[in-house]
Amino acid sequence: MNAAPADQIRLLDVQALDIRLSQLAHKRKTLPEHEEIQRLEADHAQLRDLLVAAQTEESDTAREQTKAEQDVDQVRQRATRDQQRLDSGAVTNPRDLENLQSEIASLAKRQSDLEDVVLEVMERRESATGRAAELGERVESVGTELQETTARRDAALAEIDAEVESVRKERETIAAAVPDDLIKLYDKIREREGGVGAAKLFQRRCEGCRLELNITELNEVREAPADTVVRCENCRRILVRTPESGL
Repeated sequence: MNAAPADQIRLLDVQALDIRLSQLAHKRKTLPEHEEIQRLEADHAQLRDLLVAAQTEESDTAREQTKAEQDVDQVRQRATRDQQRLDSGAVTNPRDLENLQSEIASLAKRQSDLEDVVLEVMERRESATGRAAELGERVESVGTELQETTARRDAALAEIDAEVESVRKERETIAAAVPDDLIKLYDKIREREGGVGAAKLFQRRCEGCRLELNITELNEVREAPADTVVRCENCRRILVRTPESGL
């Protein structure tokens, strides 16, 4: 294949822009905010689950406390009625009097036990309330951090995308000035060779594979007409000759 030396040199400009596009694609994919957002989303979801559990426990213990307090109130009311009945002197039968006194004592014991239950439930409710409040603050804090990180990522992506668009337009302009058969060959090689289709011959070394050409290869390149599209014998990339080639 033949192509004007200027067109071959333009390939190096296209190659530089393609490398920049690859770098931008890598940068876009590996932004530190991506990993940070994943971590924050996982933390936020876990904290929300813990918050729901704490709020559920708080609600359950609130109902349990209300029920326990009602039980205490019922026993207290019954004990008050029995005490009033005892104090009134209406009960005169010794056996009935003994039973009434025994019931009052039993109710006192029952009331004490129920009051202990109320205290225990109140402690659990207070603990659940405190835990829910703490988790609520952490959910809000992590949520805020997640929003800020997402905004920072979006801004970085927008900046990268803007540069990608600019580089693509420049690439299209330069590539349009290169003969179709040459740019097609370049693209085919670039796809096969990890993104590099053309390389400069610099000081007798191919900058694509970084190997120095042997004397036979150098002589072949020296003897090739300027418009001949030379390929590196090692990596098969298009080898672009310049005044710095060392020929």
